[in-house]
Amino acid sequence: MSQTVLITGTGRPYALGFNLVKRYLEHGDCVFASVRRPSEALEALKSVYPGMLHILTMDISSTESVNAAAREAETLTDRLDLIINNATTASADTMKELPDFDLDLIAPAVNVGAVGPVRVLKAFLPLLKKSTMGALVVNISSEAGSIGKCYRTFYLDYGTEKAALNMLTMTMHNYFKNDPDLNIICIHPGWIRTNPGNHEAPLDPYEHAETLRCLFETKRHDKEGPVFITHTGESYPW
Repeated sequence: MSQTVLITGTGRPYALGFNLVKRYLEHGDCVFASVRRPSEALEALKSVYPGMLHILTMDISSTESVNAAAREAETLTDRLDLIINNATTASADTMKELPDFDLDLIAPAVNVGAVGPVRVLKAFLPLLKKSTMGALVVNISSEAGSIGKCYRTFYLDYGTEKAALNMLTMTMHNYFKNDPDLNIICIHPGWIRTNPGNHEAPLDPYEHAETLRCLFETKRHDKEGPVFITHTGESYPW
C-alpha cells in the first residue's frame, strides 16, 4: 500500500534526505520533500516522478515558514502517513573546543535541530491524524546526542541539539502514548557518506536509505519498543 511521506532536509543529492526521497518514490509513494532553497537535483527528480514528488520550501527554524508549508501541503494531499525530520545544522565552530567556540552559536543550532522537528510535527499534525494506516514520525538524531555515550570535547552545538531532540522525541512519545494511530521515534542512523570527500564513512547514502525505509515500517505500530534506536533497530543509550 502506497503512503504519503514528508521528508525535510532533502536538497543535497549525496546526502541521506535526498536518497530517502528517491527510495520512497521508487517504492511508489507520494513524497513531499522540503528544502530551504531551490535544489536542481530535486527539480530533476521531480521531472522523473511528476505528480508523485512535491517540493516544499520550508525553513524549520521559522514557525511562520513551517505553517505556510503545511497549508500548501493541505491543498495537495488529504493525509500524511510518515514524517522524517532529517533537516539539521552545525555551525562553523562545531569542531572547536570551549576556548575557541562561540557559545552564541548553540541556541540557533538547537532552534533548527531540536525545535524545528517539533514545529513540523505540530504544523502537520492535522494531516498525520488523517492517516488510514497509522502515522509515524521519525526524528533523525545521532550518537552525538547520547549523554550516556558522550566522549567528545567538541560538538558543543551539534551534540546539544541532538540531545535536545532526543528529549523532545521522548516527551512527544509520552504525549502520544495512548494514541494507537501515531507513533514517534528517533534514530542514530549510522555513519553515512553524506559529504563527497568523506570516504571513511562505511555507509552509502542510497543503499542505507533503503535499509532505513524498511526499518521504519517495523516501527509504525511499535508502541512498546525502544524510542531511541540504531539503524539495526536496537536501543541506543539516551
